[in-house]
Amino acid sequence: MDKNKSFFHCSLRPTLVSCLYYCSFTATLYLSPNILLKKNRKWSPEEALKLFFVVVVFSLNTPKPFVYYLKLSCIFIHIPAFRNHVHVVAMVINANGLSTISHEYLKGSYALDLEAVKQGASSLPHLNKTLVASCKRLNGEVDKVLSGLEILSKVFDQQSAFMVSKMIQQSVNQGGDQELENLVTKLAILKDLLSSIEKKALKALQDMSLTSPCSPPPLHSMRHSKSIPVQAFEVKLDVYLAELTKIGKSQKYTLSVDVEGGRLVVMKKVKDNQEDWITYTHDKIRQLIKSQRVQNKLGIVFEKEKDKSQRKDFIFASAKKREAFCQLLQLMKNKHSNQDEPDMISIFIGTWNMGSVPAPKNVASWVLCRGLGKTLDEMTVTIPHDLYVFGSQENSVCDREWVESLRALLKEQTELDYKPIAVQTLWNIKLAVLVKPEHENRISHVGMSSVKTGIANTLGNKGAVGVSFMFNGTSFGFVNCHLTSGNEKIARRNQNYLDILRLLSLGDKQLSSFDISLRFTHLFWLGDLNYRLDMDIQEILNYINRKEFDPLLKVDQLNLEREKNKVFLRFAEEEISFPPTYRYERGSRDTYVWQKQKATGMRTNVPSWCDRILWKSYPETHIVCNSYGCTDDVVTSDHSPVFATFEVGVTSQFVSKKGLPKSSEQAYIEFESIEAIVKTASRTKFFIEFYSTCLEEFKKSYENDSQSSDNVNFLRVGWSNKQLTTLKPLLSEIEYLQDQHLLLTVKSLDGYESYGECVLALKSMIGSTAQQFHTYLSHRGEETGNIRGSMRVRVPSERMGTRERLYEWISVDKDETSGPKGKSAVVCRSGHEYVKSVHSTFFALDFLLMMCWRVPKYQCLKTLRD
Repeated sequence: MDKNKSFFHCSLRPTLVSCLYYCSFTATLYLSPNILLKKNRKWSPEEALKLFFVVVVFSLNTPKPFVYYLKLSCIFIHIPAFRNHVHVVAMVINANGLSTISHEYLKGSYALDLEAVKQGASSLPHLNKTLVASCKRLNGEVDKVLSGLEILSKVFDQQSAFMVSKMIQQSVNQGGDQELENLVTKLAILKDLLSSIEKKALKALQDMSLTSPCSPPPLHSMRHSKSIPVQAFEVKLDVYLAELTKIGKSQKYTLSVDVEGGRLVVMKKVKDNQEDWITYTHDKIRQLIKSQRVQNKLGIVFEKEKDKSQRKDFIFASAKKREAFCQLLQLMKNKHSNQDEPDMISIFIGTWNMGSVPAPKNVASWVLCRGLGKTLDEMTVTIPHDLYVFGSQENSVCDREWVESLRALLKEQTELDYKPIAVQTLWNIKLAVLVKPEHENRISHVGMSSVKTGIANTLGNKGAVGVSFMFNGTSFGFVNCHLTSGNEKIARRNQNYLDILRLLSLGDKQLSSFDISLRFTHLFWLGDLNYRLDMDIQEILNYINRKEFDPLLKVDQLNLEREKNKVFLRFAEEEISFPPTYRYERGSRDTYVWQKQKATGMRTNVPSWCDRILWKSYPETHIVCNSYGCTDDVVTSDHSPVFATFEVGVTSQFVSKKGLPKSSEQAYIEFESIEAIVKTASRTKFFIEFYSTCLEEFKKSYENDSQSSDNVNFLRVGWSNKQLTTLKPLLSEIEYLQDQHLLLTVKSLDGYESYGECVLALKSMIGSTAQQFHTYLSHRGEETGNIRGSMRVRVPSERMGTRERLYEWISVDKDETSGPKGKSAVVCRSGHEYVKSVHSTFFALDFLLMMCWRVPKYQCLKTLRD
């Protein structure tokens, strides 16, 4: 006993010999316990004790101890010193989680295997059957782990991953006695796969560290938002009829977007429930091509080899799913871009007349764009926006409390601490703008203003508040208004709008000749505009109950006034597909209350789209409205909150890599001629002023050298090349100039009064030959004429290098000419497409009609529209 005790103490010493012995023995037990059985050796008590000790320790540290117990018990049966102590091992293992299947074997089949061994059998069939049953779950878990790791391995090594796939598929088809061997093979594959992934990932990270300079992460990178989970889209491959006959049926695919990892996995479902997939990193996805004709169809151009690409067209479950997929891929491209500054940002805009009642605790549906109308897909609804703009009317909450409640709401939904950059208030009309922490330093030139339009324009119960700022090189303006109420007060509302447009002091002071609709790259106008529906109340309710909104939109006062060019000239609004947001019974969204007792008597307020969001952007800029709707679960007010989200292209503060241009490398803006038609009875001379951020200061032309009039109310004026100034931009790079715009104002020499303003994009004017332009002139919100001419932007060859913007990465299929029906087919396009497609025809015909000088301009416009 003392000898055995001393042996125990010796065995427990952490020497290299004992460790090697333990490891080699346990490896033998793990891989092939039958080896010990086949040796048929005699065991001394000391050897048996050592073996027993190792088995006990091994069993206590093994997650599946019964597997080893079953085989080891067969060994111990043949060791006289331990024949009577097998139950000790069983107790140890049972305490560590022995399964019912193992107990069944020990009670019955164990004796059959023992008898077979005595008769010279070299295998244990009953034990193998027990092991197969016991490891069935383990087999399934290993398959799942292998599938997941296989996808990951393809990112780093396509070729080896393909070999692994082949090996796994071969082992899957085997069964019976070979199942245990297959499990061991899979475990070996798993070990090799883990090792290879680590090596490949290490090499990839080392390569990345060599190509990108090491620098400490910026402070904002430590503020993490919620990670975006991998999103999967079920799609079908779109094939031509001839190809379909070859394939036999349409092929089903799964597109998995890993925004955080920067990968797209294209998985094809093949026969026998097997799958084949290819992983594309973000830089291998060359372009997305949206179909105009089929709203749920998308073409994806992949880079296959060097200078080679492949396009595949997929059909999504819905148009909303297609848009969600595009948004996720754009987010992925933006997240992994090598550019220091963003090309595109996402903006949330909300407007809500709160009815002088504090907001309920939960208004998450507002910021998540959940409810009725054009809403975001659930896959993208929780992705944080770069800017949040909240407009409210009849908001009795104090400014500080209101802003903090908005920040808390955004923190709860995004886990980000949004920074307030501006809060402007006029009585109970409030406008709050919050920005992502990482963009805080990109905001500059913040301006705020307000205009009263209440009784005698002195009370602030009605009016507007505005905020403006620069986001890097792009100017933004936001106006939140509350206009005059009452079904019959259309003219008063129109005048409210014109007063706000004229008096709101926002933006660059050098642009005082221009109203605010031309001072900003992007201007958003939101609020309770109070325009109503001109229809009998019962008819309105019938249409709403049937969810037929088109007949109602045709009698919407705002739409009718816009068609007459009386308000919101050339503004855009997304198609309305949600019910009127006013006037609901408080506490419910099922009932409209259209009668309201006032001191002057009973007033009828028909259900109407009072709460609106519109925008106006410079030509050839990128802006897309991704959602426009209202909530259906916020019921404290008689108005429902309205939301809209936008994808907006932005420019950076450009820094030339080649420095200031030499005289030989100077870009020029040259005009061949300009001709304008202005609304005036005066016959004075005119000149043109040119404004742009790309010019050091504004420039003036000489007076017009030609003019004529066939109508007392209009004047045609013209400038030849010698009367027009050649403009020299501050920088000559094409990458800089294609983002610039030129503002023109036509002024009289006698009073320096402006008779019309417009904006031109330089992008389409760049080239070696002169390009034609034509657009409308407006002044203080009214259309006052037209202007056309010929110009070119000459860029030296040394400065022609450019790059693709992120928003240019998605295009519309140009082969499909027929767009979708409805208003959204126009207003959802980028700014330049809207101007070219709608205005070019309108301006050309309008210009031709006005050249006749036979009828007043408003009659020309009416005839043209009819």
